[in-house]
Amino acid sequence: MTHSTEENTPILITGGTGKTGRRIAERLAAAGQAIRIGSRRNAPAFDWEDAAGWEAALLGVRAVYISYYPDLLAPEALGRVEAFARLAVAGGAQRLVLLSGRNEPAAQDAEQVVTRVAQQAGADWTILRCAWFAQNFSESLLLDPVRHGEVVLPAGEVPEPFIDADDIADVAVAALTQPGHADQLYELTGPRLLTMAQATAEIARALGREIPYRQVSVEDFLALMGQQGLPPELAGVLAELFTTVLDGRSAYLCDGVQRALGRPPRDFADYARATAATGVWNQPVMA
Repeated sequence: MTHSTEENTPILITGGTGKTGRRIAERLAAAGQAIRIGSRRNAPAFDWEDAAGWEAALLGVRAVYISYYPDLLAPEALGRVEAFARLAVAGGAQRLVLLSGRNEPAAQDAEQVVTRVAQQAGADWTILRCAWFAQNFSESLLLDPVRHGEVVLPAGEVPEPFIDADDIADVAVAALTQPGHADQLYELTGPRLLTMAQATAEIARALGREIPYRQVSVEDFLALMGQQGLPPELAGVLAELFTTVLDGRSAYLCDGVQRALGRPPRDFADYARATAATGVWNQPVMA
């Protein structure tokens, strides 16, 4: 009886319309799992900046995917994540799955908070500590630069093991629904290291056209993003990412995808070819 009703008890996906959340929701729904999308547009609405609505979003859920916006590097993130996690387990959630970042002290603080809250409540926790998303080039701040035909970033020769958001979603779904992932920290990377210039070259190769890569200072990059309408809350996060996280500390591979799923992670070249085939990089740049 418990098993038969479990699938009808929803899983809350915060950031449910974002890069990872959307993919997780699609997979869970396709598997017949009850889901609740945590976003401002859904009912009940979920907003990280409005704690008054959290309880309604968490009502009756059995598991929660925690994806903090704009990033765990934001100064207010730790307090909000802790309060939210405590409310989740107090309401009966039995699994907490946190989307985290590699070698980011603020993100690791959030990991400790979530694991401690879960342990105190007798709930399961899983940490997904992720490298840079490949989809940042197609669903985020680098989409328009690729369309324009030039990628400009304050990143030099430091390589990064880009992780595909589809791999993250597969691991998250396993952690949210299957046994064997409780109290696990999965460090998720792709199968090889690439600099930003090399990643851009992979995309250019998949598209069959030139896409130059240009390195600029963090200040010039933020100024450029501001001219293009970058939300102010993202400016500090990006500055921290480019000045601190991309300093070589994450230039190594991990086996999180293999451990969680029993298969290798998707290569960036495969992502580039599949994404090029959708035509998203050929669409006109939005004004």
